[in-house]
Amino acid sequence: MVGITSYGAYIPIYRLSREAIARAWGGRAAPGEKAIANYDEDSATMAVEAVIDCLRGIDRETIDGLYFASTTSPYIEKQSASLIALAADLRRQIFAGDFTNSLRAGSIALRAALDAVNGGSGKRVMVAASDCRLGVPQSNYEQDFGDGAAALLIGDDDVVCEIEGSYSHADEILDTWRLQTDTFAKSWEDRFILTEGYTLNTREAVSNVMKKYSLTPKDISKAVFYAPDARRHSEMARALGFDPKTQVQDPMFDRLGNTGSAFALMMLVAALEDSKPGDRILFANYGDGCDVFVLRVTEEIANIRDRRGIKGHLASKIPLPNYEKYLRFRQIIPVQTQAREAANAFAPVAWREREQLTSFHGSRCKRCGKTFHPMQRVCIYCGAKDEYEGVRLSDRPGTLYTYCIDSLALSGDPPSVVSKVHLDGEVGVYCLMTDRDPGKVKPDMPVEMTFRKMHDSGGMHTYYWKCRPPREVPKEA
Repeated sequence: MVGITSYGAYIPIYRLSREAIARAWGGRAAPGEKAIANYDEDSATMAVEAVIDCLRGIDRETIDGLYFASTTSPYIEKQSASLIALAADLRRQIFAGDFTNSLRAGSIALRAALDAVNGGSGKRVMVAASDCRLGVPQSNYEQDFGDGAAALLIGDDDVVCEIEGSYSHADEILDTWRLQTDTFAKSWEDRFILTEGYTLNTREAVSNVMKKYSLTPKDISKAVFYAPDARRHSEMARALGFDPKTQVQDPMFDRLGNTGSAFALMMLVAALEDSKPGDRILFANYGDGCDVFVLRVTEEIANIRDRRGIKGHLASKIPLPNYEKYLRFRQIIPVQTQAREAANAFAPVAWREREQLTSFHGSRCKRCGKTFHPMQRVCIYCGAKDEYEGVRLSDRPGTLYTYCIDSLALSGDPPSVVSKVHLDGEVGVYCLMTDRDPGKVKPDMPVEMTFRKMHDSGGMHTYYWKCRPPREVPKEA
């Protein structure tokens, strides 16, 4: 039996109310708010968060592959899956691949992972979908688009949700697109792209899968399907014959927004969080065609309830104070250069130090057991030379030992909070703090590590780990 063995998700901590957007441009605001990636986040860093959430309690050495789906990869020509795998501290001997250029990339990657496990080329394959799309300022897309990521682990043992069947078809239509030179997503006229694109494809695909497996709407416990906005989601639910109140997964438009290639998978994670053994889930995703899966929840679902997932991340949030800050985060408006220049990026350094910079490893002395970061060849305690092993530090809880507020350093969200952190009360680490209120930072506060973008220089992205106040799962979540 092949299916989903674990799930994870990530939603940035910042939220921007749609009223703030409407206030800047005039006109009507859609209800609620949308999730906004911090200035130091992108689709790769969010995918890392979702993958780590998915891997709670799972031996990372058992992962055989990682598929990354996104329409907003950090690089046009460079694989992001390998970066995500390294940051998540997966072993080097895995197969990794990027799936892109379609809002359906997440479900296409899911189908490929299922085929890989069924075909025997891997026992456990991770699928991560993440997007950080931009809508033209003052457009409906600007209000609709949100940022986020989801991860699903596919395997053939300890399956929490088995795949009973699937259906796919491809369709060529220019409805939503973006050229290499474009910053913002483009689309054709709404009536055409919705009628001939989304509505026609989704209804055809769902109808065919229901007929293929002799199912009726009453056989479905929860229907999870992509939609461009809340209105079309409600219309599709009625057209497919599902009860919106009891059978349809909440698309979270008013709290999250449309997260592109990650959107359908994030709704699926939300459905799994509330599912019970025996539930049958219909999962449909649209984009240049349609994918539909029929899933059945098993008794194993009770063993993975400790993920932060969708509920935990939705409940943990900070309101973005104004629309202008959003424009600054996304670099839509020019920002005055700070007094100090950013550091340069050097590809050989990033490659040579990738174990401690990207995987965030420290060195543990084999003779006395002391751990250091940065990694040290010589132990300052016992003097042993080259007698060390790399150990992962990214998942260790931390305490803020001391800090300083730097208002002159270049930052997308000044001031910078330069921190000295003690991980597990043992390893001292110097880093920046993110997702924080500078007025609430204080010594001895708990922190956790998070993978973030440090700066862009010479056409390259530089990544490292920062600390942040913990995003604990609220009890009510």
